[in-house]
Amino acid sequence: MSLTFIGQKKGMAQVFDQDGKLVVCTVILAEPNTVVQIKRKESDGYNAIKLGGLRMTKPQADRAKKPHLGQFAKSQIEPCRVLRESRMENVEQYQVGQQIDAGLFADMKFVDVEGVSKGKGFQGVMKLHGFAGGPAAHGSGFHRHAGSTGMRSTPGRCFPNGKRASRMGGDRQTVQNLRVVAVKGNLLLVEGAVPGARSGIVYISQAKKRG
Repeated sequence: MSLTFIGQKKGMAQVFDQDGKLVVCTVILAEPNTVVQIKRKESDGYNAIKLGGLRMTKPQADRAKKPHLGQFAKSQIEPCRVLRESRMENVEQYQVGQQIDAGLFADMKFVDVEGVSKGKGFQGVMKLHGFAGGPAAHGSGFHRHAGSTGMRSTPGRCFPNGKRASRMGGDRQTVQNLRVVAVKGNLLLVEGAVPGARSGIVYISQAKKRG
């Protein structure tokens, strides 16, 4: 169980690594996160650290939830847009109000990045599931349909969980084992793509499968 850092996807770029190879990477804004709350097994039943990231502007703070604003005021911390709790075995090294910056990833070689994929709205079966569609001839009248999904008189119904046209994207996804290319100030560069659009919120943690 490792600490989950809150970041913001800024786009993609190309850089040269130490071996002179061109690497396509994602640029993540990793501004310092603040320790908002520390949970301990004696009082809360488990050990965890709650981090706050991306400071709120005045209009955003006016729309924030009152319990969160009360928690920020109690800890004397500036309101944050995003909160994320990470369960940990040892929390004694952390204090409320402590700032954790991108230097956390300086010694990490691989990370897991979690985010919400781009929403593409309601899509048909060809784009969503890769159906081949019907004949391309003009007279067929069957081009991008799903085809028959019914059964015979027995059982006389369509089985559930079949592939249908439905909403595509907007799902929480995690990309594992992304190599850390560089840490430059508040910017974290990881090799490859991460879920979500620009300015989307991402959660970064040490890779579970690779150190």
